[in-house]
Amino acid sequence: MFRLVIAILSSLAFTLPAAAQVQPFPATFHTQEIPTNGAQIFVRVGGKGPAVVLLHGYGETGDMWAPLAAALVQDHTVVVPDLRGMGLSSHPAGGYDKKTQGEDIAGILDALKIDKVELVTHDIGNMVGYAFAAEHPDRVTKFALMDAPLPGVGPWEEILKNPLLWHFRFGGPDMERLVKGRERIYLDRFWNEFSADPKKFDEASREHYAKLYARPGAMHSGFEQFKAFDQDAIDNKAFLSNGPLTMPVLAVGGEKSFGPMMATVMRAAATNVREAVIPLAGHWLMEENPADTINLLKDFLQ
Repeated sequence: MFRLVIAILSSLAFTLPAAAQVQPFPATFHTQEIPTNGAQIFVRVGGKGPAVVLLHGYGETGDMWAPLAAALVQDHTVVVPDLRGMGLSSHPAGGYDKKTQGEDIAGILDALKIDKVELVTHDIGNMVGYAFAAEHPDRVTKFALMDAPLPGVGPWEEILKNPLLWHFRFGGPDMERLVKGRERIYLDRFWNEFSADPKKFDEASREHYAKLYARPGAMHSGFEQFKAFDQDAIDNKAFLSNGPLTMPVLAVGGEKSFGPMMATVMRAAATNVREAVIPLAGHWLMEENPADTINLLKDFLQ
């Protein structure tokens, strides 16, 4: 009888589908932790050629970029950090303003002995990327930003009036208590409400990111990213006073999200802006329409 049970279980192991997983980075990538600017930043690095840095946003980590990294690795050195306080990077007590995080990126590149880069960013990654590009314009050759505003830039005050953005002011000890143990419920709200089709943000990805955001200190650090927006607006206005970005900029919006508004934002901060809208997508461009998003970014980076 025992042998029969073992045989049945063994058979099931071969017939049941494997658990769904988030797409991994190509095997040629390696990971390392880079100490910089008061934080330990978890970084994935692979490939050879001109360097491109991919910066993620809230509700995800650098893992979101695996499909794009696979498309770029043949002719680029691809650098993919987790922002401070997110993913597998450390959770320092402060430094969540985007000017400080821009210096995190500078420190990573210095450690890797990389001078000039192309930037591809999404969501809060846009804000960190803009701070880095504004502080170090000589180091950024091209800059693609996807579907999120910049504090204090262009129509920022109008964007803040959108009721969907209540989470910008959601934070503090009581909010952390409310969310503790319910990270998946909180994050589902973002993945559902900011998608054109919530099913495109698949269950494997939801489970993966919810576990990372349930790590000790992760939700606190996430709330600190939003809490810093007021300071980010002050810093960005100071950057603007020094002049606009002059490198080629690609401003990408999801058809059902920021759409052409992304270009409106960037025309307030840069002189050489190309507008693009990804069809059949909301905010989560890499999940909702990866093929068109990857093709667009590859074309821009050529």
